[in-house]
Amino acid sequence: MTTTDDGTAPQEVPHIQRIEVNQLQCLRIQTARAELLVAEQGAQVLRYQVHGQEPVIWMSEEAAFEAGNSVRGGIPVCWPWFGDLMRNPPQVQALHSGGRLPAHGLVRGIDWLLQESAIEGDSVRLVLAIPPTTDSPSLRHLPAGLELRLEILLDDRLHLNLTTRNNSEQHIALTQALHSYFAVSSIHNVAVEGLEGQRYIETLEGWAERQQKRELVISNETDRIYLDLPPQLAIRDENWKRRIRIEASGSTSAVVWNPWASKARRLSQFADDAWQRMLCIETANVMEDLIELAPGEAHSMGVAMWAEQLGG
Repeated sequence: MTTTDDGTAPQEVPHIQRIEVNQLQCLRIQTARAELLVAEQGAQVLRYQVHGQEPVIWMSEEAAFEAGNSVRGGIPVCWPWFGDLMRNPPQVQALHSGGRLPAHGLVRGIDWLLQESAIEGDSVRLVLAIPPTTDSPSLRHLPAGLELRLEILLDDRLHLNLTTRNNSEQHIALTQALHSYFAVSSIHNVAVEGLEGQRYIETLEGWAERQQKRELVISNETDRIYLDLPPQLAIRDENWKRRIRIEASGSTSAVVWNPWASKARRLSQFADDAWQRMLCIETANVMEDLIELAPGEAHSMGVAMWAEQLGG
């Protein structure tokens, strides 16, 4: 019988295992190709790494993994609004008033329910959902019957699909994002492909609308909302000789974010130099790309991500 270095028998792959990471209950998925770690809190992907390669998803070295607090890094789910609620369209603001209204919505710090887990050949599929809005104190002001599910599929790529279904009796407006933190060798040696010619909102300079002239190179604090995007973007990383492909569906907007040196020193769960090792490209429905759902309607926003060698 084959054994591992510590003398134990290796686990068959694909494999799904429940583990604890500090205060968080997590699902650890191993396939013959990759490893995935998902926290039940926030349905947050914490790790995605192909065996023998650098990680695709970045996780902060100072991440706390505490109950009730979103973890810095991974892929937090932002819903039913993105960012500061008061910067959202009036239709979204009108549905939320009073109480604690944190940035990026209401679902990052609550435990989601694992509805399905399945091994299908060499792939693994998970489906997590928020609890009924009437059962969660942080969601009780939302209309009864509003449902949110995240389907995660790990095959030769990582696929996330976030679906909102309006089973309430009222019209719903929302913004949302899959707030992906990507790992890079050095922020000084990467470029974002696919943004050329696209409109964006420069949030750091009065929310002015501008146009991207060429591929994006990050050279200072960056917080931009890109609009009318094509489905596929990419991060070209010259040092690691790879390209991370990011393919969206149900979304024509994305947020590109890096705090740079000064803001990094003010962030929680974030080392002073961590800005050099990460870049957020957040698949989103924000600004004019907001989602409006009549009773009985549903919307799905998805993203697939994978790394390939430069020249591939």
